Amino acid sequence: MLIESMTRKASIDLLKRARVARLGYIQDGQPYIVPMSFEYDVDYLYGFSTEGHKTTWMRANPRVCVEVDDLATTEKWETVIVLGQYEELPNTDEHEASRTHAHALMQKRPAWWEPGYVKAIVDGKERPLEAMYFRIRIAQITGRRGIPS
Repeated sequence: MLIESMTRKASIDLLKRARVARLGYIQDGQPYIVPMSFEYDVDYLYGFSTEGHKTTWMRANPRVCVEVDDLATTEKWETVIVLGQYEELPNTDEHEASRTHAHALMQKRPAWWEPGYVKAIVDGKERPLEAMYFRIRIAQITGRRGIPS
């Protein structure tokens, strides 16, 4: 197998076709990773969530990392890493256009609101279902691919 760098275009192509990413964030030196549904659009990854651990930590430290992959076989795969900045899109007049844009992008996929907007009971408490959109401003994209020998 040969491993090679992907072009920015090839990396973006993977971001456009991927269904799920892994979102990494950190607080007080503790990293955490969660799966997330997202949509790519010109320098941003858009996502949807409810209030919780993820949003609390990303508000405190907005520097995040996102990993997306397409693993066909152990020798044929693509992986893209995005470094970026978390930006919340609250329900305000100032962010209305961005929220509308995020909603339109997310609707491209069926059941885009799951699992972020389903009833959840965590530690015996029901999680509030207050929908929120966010985006990650892309600072850097790198990609690698494995090519069979």
